[in-house]
Amino acid sequence: MADDDSAEKLRLFVAIPIPEPVREEMIRVQRELQPLAPPDSVRWTKPDQLHLTLRFLGSVPIHSVAALENSLAGACAGFRPFHLSAKGIGFFPDVHAPRVIWVGIEDGDKILADLQAAVERALSPFAENPVPERFLAHATLGRFQKYRRHRTERLVPRALAHDGHSFGDWQVEGIGLFRSELSPAGARHTSLATFRLVAD
Repeated sequence: MADDDSAEKLRLFVAIPIPEPVREEMIRVQRELQPLAPPDSVRWTKPDQLHLTLRFLGSVPIHSVAALENSLAGACAGFRPFHLSAKGIGFFPDVHAPRVIWVGIEDGDKILADLQAAVERALSPFAENPVPERFLAHATLGRFQKYRRHRTERLVPRALAHDGHSFGDWQVEGIGLFRSELSPAGARHTSLATFRLVAD
């Protein structure tokens, strides 16, 4: 469905929103780290775009969105609300040649991986991109633009000092479908639909 080049398309992703108190702590640490790297070396995530991505879909024909929403609602069926906690900072692919700096998300209820897998299965017909190799729950704090080790040598050790830092926890009541619009000023995210977790 995502291969129809004749249709108007929306750039979509599915994510779990992060509540304001947890985001505020992420922002506080982000601001602590920002002065430790030159402005052109890291593109920092905007506060209102901190979330836990379950699946980035890419460009989806607008006429497929209703069917996608139905599939997503079906994927959520049977899942109850659950708790997540944000803890520690890490790097993709690793600390020696980082491209992304992130906050880890931990799932004490052991539900998140099953929910993500259900979303993945349900939305595979709509996805523009192949399935990622593995799902690692995280919120992206920033992306390294043109990584130069000497330009971020102060940032990396300070970030790693937050390895055991708790950013807070929350109960997940639902997941969202979002649109991402790209512009020279950066991406703008808009919520299109919310799918509540209501199983007993």
